[in-house]
Amino acid sequence: QVQLVESGGGLVQPGGSLRLSCAASGSIFGIYTMAWYRQAPGKQRDLVATITSGGNINYADSVKGRFTISRDNAKNTVDPQMDSLKPGGPAVFFCYLHLQPVGVVYWGPGNQVTVSS
Repeated sequence: QVQLVESGGGLVQPGGSLRLSCAASGSIFGIYTMAWYRQAPGKQRDLVATITSGGNINYADSVKGRFTISRDNAKNTVDPQMDSLKPGGPAVFFCYLHLQPVGVVYWGPGNQVTVSS
């Protein structure tokens, strides 16, 4: 089993910055992709960014140039730095880990972020 613990959410003003963090623990081995997804109330869960074990990164078009994702393979953490945040209602950000050797996906419990003045 793998456990994902997220932190860093909260309220931030439009144009501000916020850094989330996700720490994975448990039976982690081999190659795995980590990512963050975002879900607003009543909406589907959308990809924010992914990063592979080798450091290949993919961003959603909506966050390119504003978000930077990084990971520490030794600590099994993945952190998105979110800058120039746009106003909007609350959204929950979910950490994601795809353990590729066994094809299993794990999700964190979610961390709420609200961008509002």
